[in-house]
This record gives sequence, C-alpha cells and structure tokens, in this order.
Amino acid sequence: MLLIYTHKITPRIRYIFKHVLTRILQIPINFTTKVEEFVAHNGPKFSYTKVALGKEFFIKSHELLFQQGIKDVDITIKDWNGTPCFFPFQGRSDVPFDIFAASFFLITRYEEYLPHIKDQHGRFEAYISLAFKNGFLEKPVIDIWSYNFLEELKKRFPNYNYTERTYEYVSTIDVDNAFAYKHKSFMRTIGGFLKDIYYLNIFNVWDRFAVIFNLKKDPFNTFQHIIDLKKTHNTRTLFFFLIGDYTSYDTNVSSANSKFRLLIKDMVDYARVALHPSYYTMNNASLLKKEKERLEAITNLPIKRSRQHYLRFSIPNTYQKLIDLEIEEDYSMGYASHAGFRASTCTPFYFYDINFEIQTPLKIFPFALMDTTLNDYMKLTPKQALGKIRDLKNQVKKVNGVFITLFHNESLSEYQRWRGWGRLYSSMLKMVKS
Repeated sequence: MLLIYTHKITPRIRYIFKHVLTRILQIPINFTTKVEEFVAHNGPKFSYTKVALGKEFFIKSHELLFQQGIKDVDITIKDWNGTPCFFPFQGRSDVPFDIFAASFFLITRYEEYLPHIKDQHGRFEAYISLAFKNGFLEKPVIDIWSYNFLEELKKRFPNYNYTERTYEYVSTIDVDNAFAYKHKSFMRTIGGFLKDIYYLNIFNVWDRFAVIFNLKKDPFNTFQHIIDLKKTHNTRTLFFFLIGDYTSYDTNVSSANSKFRLLIKDMVDYARVALHPSYYTMNNASLLKKEKERLEAITNLPIKRSRQHYLRFSIPNTYQKLIDLEIEEDYSMGYASHAGFRASTCTPFYFYDINFEIQTPLKIFPFALMDTTLNDYMKLTPKQALGKIRDLKNQVKKVNGVFITLFHNESLSEYQRWRGWGRLYSSMLKMVKS
C-alpha cells in the first residue's frame, strides 16, 4: 500500500490519484493529512502538497485539485522524458510537473466545460483541444506519464512488489444501417429508386433491384462475417444498434421490422449488444429513455452500454442523462474527425462531474480510431489506414492499456465508398491480437 500525505483531501484528489495509481499502475493507495502518521509509515509513500515536509519523495501540488468548479487555467507546455506535459514547477519536486492536476484536467475534459465554438452537429471539435494544438492527441499521455512516474517510484522504493496490468483489445461495431436496401419501407424504397434514377446512378438502381428481389445479398449484411472473425481471433466484440425513429440523420431500418429485430436477437447470442442513441438524444432525456426501453424489449435484457450516434454528446449534460437511465458504460469518447485519445488516456475511467464535484458510476471507454475517420476525414488508403492503426495500437501496448476501435458493419461491405476496405478489419484483428 502506498501512503500519500496531502494537506487537504478533496474529491478531485481521491478521483485522479485512484485512476493514475490504482487503475493504471495497480498500486493500492491510502491518504493522510497527519504528518506524524506519514512519518511513522514504513512502506512506500510520498507527499503531495505545496512544500516538502523533509527529504521524502515529494510532488509539488498545483492548485487545480484543491479548487471547486471551473476557473480559467494557465497552461504552459513543457517536455518530460520526450512527452509533452504542463503545470511545470521550478525548484524541489521529484517530478517536474504536477502529473495529477494535469491528468485531471485532461481526463475530466475540463476544457469542454469552458466556452468554445461547436461544429455543425453541436460537438466539441478536435482542432481546438489542448492535445491537438500541442501535438499529443495520438498519445495516451496520462498513461505514459503514469509509467514514467512509476519508474521514479521504483528508484525510491525498489523493494516494493509492483504488478503490471495486461494489454487488452475491444472491437466495437456501430450499426447505423443494418441493410443498404433490404427491409426498408415501401416509400423509402421507391424514393431510393427515384433518387438513383435522377442522379443517373445506374449501378445503384441495379443493386437495389437485385437485393430487393433476392438476386444478391444486401452488401451491408456483413454480420456473419464479423462473428466469424470474432470467433477466429477470440475478440471481445460489442454491437451498438441504432433503433431510433427515422430522421435525416437516423436512417436505419425501422425497429418494428421483424427481420431487423431478429438480427439483433441473433447478435445477442454471439456478442454484447448495446444502444446507439439517435442523433437528437444528446439533449433529450425522454427520447433516450424511449430508445433504451425499445432495445430492452427486443433483447429481453437490461441495456447497460451505449454510444451516441455521430458521437454527439455534451459534457456533462448527456452523461448525466445516461446516468439517470442507469447506463453503466459509454463508448462515445473520441473524435469523428481525428484519430487519437480525446481524454488522453487508453484506460477506462469513471466520469467525474465537475458541476457536482463527484465521481459518477458511469464508466467511460475511450476509443482510439474510427473507420470513417480514416476513410472520409483523413482520406487514407486501406494500407495507410492499417499503418495508422498499427501506430495507435503500439502506443496503447507500450502502456498495457485498452485498445478500442470503432468500425461499422458497412465498412466491411466492399461497397461504394468502402470498395477496397473490406479486408482492413480482418487485417487489423490479426495485428492487434498478435
């Protein structure tokens, strides 16, 4: 057990110290505000305060973890062992910056509470983030800092028994459109034909006709292939089904369709099924509740996991609504436009609500990349995309973190904009599991 002395134990301190030291570094911890108890402790220990008590292992504290609410924060970027860091100090401190305050700032998404310009979908944009501006978006810097901190601890306490966590991989599949043409309503099918004819998309007209009349398989129906790959590579896989009512942003098959419902039930037998709340649920609690209950009625199981459609969420409002509905895990933490680590960590963490200064029961699983980011935003070829995936996976593996990817069933289809991308998913599974 690692004992930590600090002059004041706050909810922020309990939260971030547990994430860095216990969840990442696997070290059990305890706190004290009593100098005599700290001095009497014979095991590993360090102080986190403004001034060192003596010659102990000492981390000088920044004021952030002793504050409440949101305040303007002055940030200066420095370098620590080749990794950007901030909240640096001059003078006595065994680590040259406040790793805990900096980690808290990043993992709570403190900057997303501050005034900012949103994109057309009401989202916080990657390019205005501290991580993007300073070139560390594609590095899980909180985990890197933690392991660098561990090396400093080992120098001071070499006889302590340190344990290491193991690298994990999780594949997540968003089902925005279970089928390209099959099982759509009569009006949507006719509308699709007329639109293709108007734009002279002759191949689409033929494909739509052939699929509807069972002359060929629906190109987006790649579910059995995904399940086969899951079995081959022994991969933990989650399916997030969009079952909201039809809108211009939510275009899946109707949740009342018997074939779609049967597909969802089939997936429950092979993988975990979760909710993909529709576009307008970001600020609509009643709509979110309706969709959760709809999916539970189909699966006959409680739904505890979700990921927002379009990655459209607002901190803390959307998370508060998920908590109210007893959602336990959310997988929305990432950017649509950029690969990397939005919360600067590859370790699942509990959402800390700064408005109420509490750690909530909602566990956040940050993903590192999305197929549409690689294809539509970054304009990479499949070969280049695999290289980017390898780079991100290596970053996670260095710190024994959790590597989470986001793909769609349609990106395995080899159809339209996904032509040439069909093998990327299987190639990725071979690589990330090796």
